Amino acid sequence: MNRKDLINQYKQTVQPMGIYQIKNTANGKRFVGSAPNLQGRINRHKFQLEYGVHPNKELQQDFTASNGKSFVFKIIDYLEPKNEPGFDYSEELRLLERMWLEKLQPFAPSGYNERK
Repeated sequence: MNRKDLINQYKQTVQPMGIYQIKNTANGKRFVGSAPNLQGRINRHKFQLEYGVHPNKELQQDFTASNGKSFVFKIIDYLEPKNEPGFDYSEELRLLERMWLEKLQPFAPSGYNERK
């Protein structure tokens, strides 16, 4: 395969999707979210936190105060892909995220998520 074919093949590959959490092991607070590309989303959170530009101010403050040493990034659930090209997983991800938010209750004052 040439380079163009490899790029197209990569774009067609379904990335691992599902639910992740960012947990502060010092105080037990956590942030829970969903993503169609889990590793990409986790990398984005890490980058934002390390450079002090994360949109969640409380999470950013705690991360900065501990120099990130008390934070663990973890994938807690995967959404299995269907054998349907072009399938939109956004609604299924929202439902799975709601289920985990209900189960873990990561809302203030014991978490970083905001109630919607």
